[in-house]
Amino acid sequence: MAILTYKSGQMVPDQGAVPRERSMRYTDDLYGWVEEQVALLRAGSLDALDLSNIAEELSDVGAEQYNKLEGALELVLLHMLKWDHQPNRRSRSWALSIEEHRLRAEKQLRKNPSLMSRLDEAIEDGFRLARLRAAREMRVPSKSLPMSCPYDWTAIMTRPFALDGD
Repeated sequence: MAILTYKSGQMVPDQGAVPRERSMRYTDDLYGWVEEQVALLRAGSLDALDLSNIAEELSDVGAEQYNKLEGALELVLLHMLKWDHQPNRRSRSWALSIEEHRLRAEKQLRKNPSLMSRLDEAIEDGFRLARLRAAREMRVPSKSLPMSCPYDWTAIMTRPFALDGD
Protein backbone atom coordinates (compact mmCIF):
# COMPACT_ATOMS: atom_id res chain seq x y z
CA MET A 1 0.00 0.00 0.00
CA ALA A 2 1.29 3.46 -0.83
CA ILE A 3 1.87 5.61 2.23
CA LEU A 4 1.07 9.27 1.85
CA THR A 5 2.38 12.20 3.83
CA TYR A 6 1.26 15.80 4.01
CA LYS A 7 3.67 18.08 2.12
CA SER A 8 3.17 21.52 0.63
CA GLY A 9 -0.53 21.55 1.41
CA GLN A 10 -1.38 18.15 -0.06
CA MET A 11 -1.05 14.43 0.49
CA VAL A 12 1.82 12.94 -1.54
CA PRO A 13 3.42 9.47 -1.68
CA ASP A 14 6.11 9.01 0.96
CA GLN A 15 8.89 6.97 -0.64
CA GLY A 16 10.66 6.17 2.64
CA ALA A 17 7.61 5.24 4.72
CA VAL A 18 7.02 1.76 6.05
CA PRO A 19 3.50 0.61 5.09
CA ARG A 20 1.00 0.37 7.94
CA GLU A 21 -1.85 -2.08 8.16
CA ARG A 22 -4.83 -0.40 6.47
CA SER A 23 -7.36 -1.26 9.16
CA MET A 24 -4.96 -0.04 11.84
CA ARG A 25 -4.68 3.36 10.13
CA TYR A 26 -8.47 3.43 9.82
CA THR A 27 -9.02 2.79 13.53
CA ASP A 28 -6.12 4.93 14.78
CA ASP A 29 -6.74 8.12 12.81
CA LEU A 30 -9.96 8.30 10.81
CA TYR A 31 -9.29 11.80 9.52
CA GLY A 32 -5.79 10.85 8.34
CA TRP A 33 -7.15 7.67 6.77
CA VAL A 34 -9.82 9.67 4.88
CA GLU A 35 -7.22 12.14 3.60
CA GLU A 36 -5.05 9.23 2.48
CA GLN A 37 -7.92 7.48 0.69
CA VAL A 38 -8.95 10.69 -1.09
CA ALA A 39 -5.38 11.26 -2.23
CA LEU A 40 -5.13 7.67 -3.48
CA LEU A 41 -8.41 8.06 -5.40
CA ARG A 42 -7.28 11.31 -6.98
CA ALA A 43 -3.94 9.76 -7.92
CA GLY A 44 -5.73 6.81 -9.52
CA SER A 45 -4.06 4.33 -7.13
CA LEU A 46 -7.12 2.12 -6.95
CA ASP A 47 -5.19 -1.00 -5.96
CA ALA A 48 -3.96 0.74 -2.79
CA LEU A 49 -7.43 1.71 -1.55
CA ASP A 50 -8.84 0.29 1.67
CA LEU A 51 -12.03 -0.86 -0.05
CA SER A 52 -13.74 -2.64 2.84
CA ASN A 53 -13.44 0.38 5.13
CA ILE A 54 -14.40 2.76 2.33
CA ALA A 55 -17.57 0.72 1.80
CA GLU A 56 -18.30 0.85 5.53
CA GLU A 57 -17.85 4.63 5.64
CA LEU A 58 -20.08 5.15 2.60
CA SER A 59 -22.75 3.02 4.23
CA ASP A 60 -22.46 5.16 7.37
CA VAL A 61 -22.86 8.35 5.31
CA GLY A 62 -26.11 7.01 3.84
CA ALA A 63 -27.39 6.01 7.28
CA GLU A 64 -26.52 9.46 8.59
CA GLN A 65 -28.68 11.09 5.92
CA TYR A 66 -31.63 8.86 6.86
CA ASN A 67 -31.07 9.61 10.56
CA LYS A 68 -31.16 13.37 9.89
CA LEU A 69 -34.53 13.00 8.17
CA GLU A 70 -35.89 10.76 10.91
CA GLY A 71 -34.64 13.16 13.60
CA ALA A 72 -36.30 16.14 11.98
CA LEU A 73 -39.58 14.23 11.66
CA GLU A 74 -39.31 13.06 15.27
CA LEU A 75 -39.23 16.65 16.50
CA VAL A 76 -42.11 17.74 14.26
CA LEU A 77 -44.17 14.80 15.51
CA LEU A 78 -43.17 15.36 19.14
CA HIS A 79 -44.51 18.90 19.07
CA MET A 80 -47.60 17.91 17.09
CA LEU A 81 -48.44 15.35 19.78
CA LYS A 82 -47.85 17.84 22.56
CA TRP A 83 -49.91 20.46 20.69
CA ASP A 84 -52.83 18.07 20.30
CA HIS A 85 -52.69 16.50 23.77
CA GLN A 86 -51.83 19.55 25.86
CA PRO A 87 -53.77 22.43 24.29
CA ASN A 88 -53.50 24.51 27.46
CA ARG A 89 -49.70 24.42 27.23
CA ARG A 90 -49.33 25.37 23.56
CA SER A 91 -46.45 27.72 22.97
CA ARG A 92 -44.79 29.77 20.33
CA SER A 93 -41.71 27.63 20.93
CA TRP A 94 -43.58 24.47 19.87
CA ALA A 95 -44.92 26.16 16.72
CA LEU A 96 -41.46 27.43 15.79
CA SER A 97 -39.88 24.04 16.46
CA ILE A 98 -42.40 22.44 14.11
CA GLU A 99 -41.59 25.03 11.45
CA GLU A 100 -37.82 24.64 11.91
CA HIS A 101 -37.85 20.86 11.72
CA ARG A 102 -40.18 20.83 8.73
CA LEU A 103 -37.55 22.90 6.95
CA ARG A 104 -34.85 20.46 8.04
CA ALA A 105 -36.88 17.51 6.71
CA GLU A 106 -37.51 19.33 3.42
CA LYS A 107 -33.81 20.12 3.12
CA GLN A 108 -32.84 16.48 3.68
CA LEU A 109 -35.29 15.33 1.02
CA ARG A 110 -34.15 18.02 -1.41
CA LYS A 111 -30.49 17.08 -0.92
CA ASN A 112 -31.22 13.33 -0.89
CA PRO A 113 -34.27 12.69 -3.09
CA SER A 114 -33.85 8.91 -2.91
CA LEU A 115 -34.84 9.14 0.77
CA MET A 116 -38.42 9.59 -0.47
CA SER A 117 -38.50 5.83 -0.95
CA ARG A 118 -37.99 5.46 2.83
CA LEU A 119 -40.34 8.25 3.91
CA ASP A 120 -43.00 5.97 5.45
CA GLU A 121 -40.28 4.20 7.44
CA ALA A 122 -38.79 7.50 8.63
CA ILE A 123 -42.22 8.73 9.74
CA GLU A 124 -42.89 5.47 11.59
CA ASP A 125 -39.46 5.44 13.25
CA GLY A 126 -39.67 9.12 14.10
CA PHE A 127 -43.16 8.73 15.52
CA ARG A 128 -42.18 5.85 17.83
CA LEU A 129 -39.45 8.02 19.34
CA ALA A 130 -41.65 11.14 19.41
CA ARG A 131 -44.40 9.22 21.19
CA LEU A 132 -42.08 8.07 23.97
CA ARG A 133 -40.51 11.48 24.32
CA ALA A 134 -43.89 13.22 24.37
CA ALA A 135 -45.14 10.86 27.08
CA ARG A 136 -42.05 11.60 29.16
CA GLU A 137 -42.23 15.38 28.66
CA MET A 138 -45.98 15.52 29.27
CA ARG A 139 -45.71 13.11 32.22
CA VAL A 140 -48.45 10.85 30.89
CA PRO A 141 -48.48 7.10 30.24
CA SER A 142 -47.31 6.30 26.71
CA LYS A 143 -50.46 4.19 26.25
CA SER A 144 -52.48 7.42 26.43
CA LEU A 145 -50.95 8.44 23.09
CA PRO A 146 -51.69 6.87 19.70
CA MET A 147 -49.74 3.69 18.94
CA SER A 148 -49.28 4.64 15.28
CA CYS A 149 -48.79 8.00 13.66
CA PRO A 150 -52.15 9.76 13.32
CA TYR A 151 -50.77 12.31 10.85
CA ASP A 152 -50.32 11.88 7.12
CA TRP A 153 -47.46 13.49 5.22
CA THR A 154 -49.52 16.52 4.24
CA ALA A 155 -50.46 17.24 7.86
CA ILE A 156 -46.90 16.68 9.04
CA MET A 157 -45.56 19.20 6.58
CA THR A 158 -48.35 21.77 6.16
CA ARG A 159 -50.83 21.77 9.05
CA PRO A 160 -50.87 25.27 10.53
CA PHE A 161 -49.63 25.77 14.10
CA ALA A 162 -50.09 29.37 15.08
CA LEU A 163 -51.13 30.93 18.33
CA ASP A 164 -53.57 33.82 18.38
CA GLY A 165 -51.65 36.93 17.40
CA ASP A 166 -48.94 35.11 15.42
